[in-house]
Amino acid sequence: MSQALITSNFPIPSAVGSLDAYIGAVNRVPMLDVTEEQDLAWRVRLDNDVAAAKQLIMAHLRFVVHVARGYQGYGLGMADLIQEGNIGLMKAVKRFDPEQGVRLVSFAVHWIKAEMHEFILKNWRIVKVATTKAQRKLFFNLRKSKKRLGWMNNEEVNTVAKELNVDPSDVREMESRLNGRDIGFDAPANEDDEHARPSPVAFLVDSTVGPAEALLAQDEGDHQVDVLRDGLEKLDQRSRDIVNRRWLAENKATLQELADEYGVSAERIRQIEANAFKKIRALFVA
Repeated sequence: MSQALITSNFPIPSAVGSLDAYIGAVNRVPMLDVTEEQDLAWRVRLDNDVAAAKQLIMAHLRFVVHVARGYQGYGLGMADLIQEGNIGLMKAVKRFDPEQGVRLVSFAVHWIKAEMHEFILKNWRIVKVATTKAQRKLFFNLRKSKKRLGWMNNEEVNTVAKELNVDPSDVREMESRLNGRDIGFDAPANEDDEHARPSPVAFLVDSTVGPAEALLAQDEGDHQVDVLRDGLEKLDQRSRDIVNRRWLAENKATLQELADEYGVSAERIRQIEANAFKKIRALFVA
């Protein structure tokens, strides 16, 4: 069942024109009773019926809106949250098993929230604030667990840690992340202001060399290339071929491949290679 086929003809916030118009449109879609839902679900599961899948999705779009309202405190657009939730709903319809005897809405809530969670974590801050399972749990539960504004005291930290089954240090770290803010890496626009807070780039050590040192390094590199080229030219044909194919070619040959080609042992190829490098090194110290 193609997701593109399912989504091609049902409303999304950006297409309807306004969020209020979209919500009004999805609320006018008739809800399904148990019998209707089961019939449609079986048609999707047994016959891969795209029309039935679309009808199931349309009837549950209002529920996605309801879930999205609970995530409005993260500074992200409601329309974006709804669209991400709709993706979760489509995934749920595709995986729904009517034989389990539960309503689609109970099954779909996990998929809807999962897509919204992923979207929030990717877009809430430039720097990711939650990467582990414990951090994700804290991210979405810490705000509603706090009883007041401001930083939590030790008793509140321990209570939240116990309720969420995480370490108190994880609670404090997530609280710090949630209360932090993104800082531009480069200098701020009002960089002439002597009271402006320095940007992170100002604290980095400049490890680049000066023009004179850079020129010397380039000259030394060019000299080494010239010496290597002269050294290869002074080798006999077999030694030069072995060095080229073992170290300079894009698809490097093995000792055994060269041994088979030259009709000698792999150890003999290794000896020729070692002697060739010895001659080339002698030019570097000359």
